[in-house]
Parts: sequence; structure tokens; C-alpha cells
Amino acid sequence: MQLARLPRVRLAPLPTPLEEAPRLRHALGGGRGGPRVLVKRDDLTGLGMGGNKVRKLEFHLGDALAQGCDVLVTTGAIQSNHCRVTAAAACRAGLEAVLILRPGEPQDVQGNLLLDRVFGARIRIAPGPTSASVEAAVAEEMDALRREGRRPYLVPKGASTALGAAAYVEAYMEMLGQTTTMGAVVDAIVFCTGSGGTHAGLLAGAVLCQSGVEVVGISDGASRAELAPIVTSLINDVAETLDVAIRVAPEAVIVLEDYGGTYGVPTPECLDAIRLAARTEGLLLDPVYTGKAMAGLADLVRRGRWREDQTVVFWHTGGQPALFAHARALEGPE
Repeated sequence: MQLARLPRVRLAPLPTPLEEAPRLRHALGGGRGGPRVLVKRDDLTGLGMGGNKVRKLEFHLGDALAQGCDVLVTTGAIQSNHCRVTAAAACRAGLEAVLILRPGEPQDVQGNLLLDRVFGARIRIAPGPTSASVEAAVAEEMDALRREGRRPYLVPKGASTALGAAAYVEAYMEMLGQTTTMGAVVDAIVFCTGSGGTHAGLLAGAVLCQSGVEVVGISDGASRAELAPIVTSLINDVAETLDVAIRVAPEAVIVLEDYGGTYGVPTPECLDAIRLAARTEGLLLDPVYTGKAMAGLADLVRRGRWREDQTVVFWHTGGQPALFAHARALEGPE
């Protein structure tokens, strides 16, 4: 596997912890016992309040510097974790950052949007929420920067590219080493899937290692019909990048749609899951991604998807700054 030859800037203190969650296990099982629950703490990747995007930005930043670029350009929602980490990565490398944010969420200077400003990123709100509108705004910024003599580097939404997926092939192997040390055999990984890069990397890692681990993506609001082809396409791309033989059919990609609701809007089950994780393990989730993933995990355990003698890894992808942008929902009736 050709991972070591990729340009890279180390940003995260790796490996991230893999922690037992016995009180959460007991609560999810309703006191009757449920699968063993481990939490992979990729919220603790450090840079800019962490999250899964830090691993991905290590390779994108390495690529940008190898090309002699001097400004990072990316896009995401108003409360985008990816944009926040991209701004932080630019600061670490002495570059500038331009963020094209998609309207649709409140624009109060709070949560990730506040941190974008603290990191000194230049922020532009796209004229509309559609992909076409955002892409046009990105193209305008890239052209304007080039006319100024700058060398911009475009980091696609969510850093969900072959490079971003490669980071999560490595992360999967990191987890496998930790579980081997713990004497655990993992039966499933549960996480939130959105732009597809984390999903593609974890699934590619599972296939590459022939581990038989069930890779369960809980949608952030997107449909399976939309996400499955994205994930399989990224797996093909990362296989080419790493020079390995991996192929996954779209029908083999697990995306569960029942827990996502509308993107960026926490469901009641999501809010309950945030409180549950906080009050059982002192574990903070977010209202856009990990809260929905935990709501999915809770329901799947209640439905008996896994036995008591099995082990499930909940992959915590970060995003806690968005909690503060949803304070009213979280302080409301339980």
C-alpha cells in the first residue's frame, strides 16, 4: 500500500484513544445487556478542536504545500466542521483560508462560524443554497485569486477525496491494532456518513483487511441513493491512489436513512442521544452528525441487531462546536 509516499503534514496526535463505554452499553441495552461498546475518539485529533477532518487535512495540506499553493479554498455549511478545521490547518501552515459557506442555517456568529473568524479565514456566503450556486461562488473565488497572482488550492467539500479516504484506510488499521491489543474482535463500526470520505476509507480498510466488520453509516440527512454511489466511487479512487485492489458494489454500502432527518436540524432522537452520551460517559456529541449516529446506534441495539457477545465501535467524528449553535434546542424539554 502506497500511503507513505503521499505528501503529508502531521496535524493530529495519533493514535486517537479507543475507549470502553460500559455505562453507555448498559443504557443502550435497557439494563438487559447489549453489545460491548467502544468509542473511537476522533473528536480528539487536536487541531482547531479536532474531528475527523483533521486526518483528511493532513494529506490535503501536504498536497497543497507540495504544489506551492499559498491559500486554501473550501466550502461547507454555515456550521461546517470541515471549514473550521481547514481554516485551522491554513494557520498551522502559514497559509490563508477562504471559506465559501452555504446559506440555510442561522448566521449567528457562534459555534464553528465563530471559530472560522477567530482563525482569520475570509468568509463568503454563497448567494444560494444549491450546489450550482456554491460551485459558481467557488469558481469565482479561485479565478479572482489567480488573477491576483495567488496559488489557490481547492479542498473539496468535506475533504472527501481519494486523499481524505486514504486517511481513513489508515485510521481503520489504527483501530484494528488497538482492538487486537485489547483482545477485542470488532463486529461493527457505526458512524455518521455525509460527504462519503470517512465512509469510503473505513469500508475500504475493512475490505482490504478482509476483517468481515460491518461498516454502518448513519446518514446525516442525505439519501442512500445519493450516498452509496459516492462512497463506491471514492473507494475506486482510493484504491488507485494506494495501488491496492479494492472494489465494492453500491449495494454493499450500508447507509441507514431513518435517523438523519433534515441536514443540520437535530431530531428529537438526536437530542436524546446527545444527553444520553453526556450523562452516561461524559461524552459530548454534536447535533448535526454524531448525535444522529448515536440515535441510530441506540435504535439498532434496541432492535437486537447485535448480540451481547459482540463488539461495536462507535466512531466519534467530532463536531462539538456546533452544540453552541443549537443551545435553544438542547435546553428545551427533555
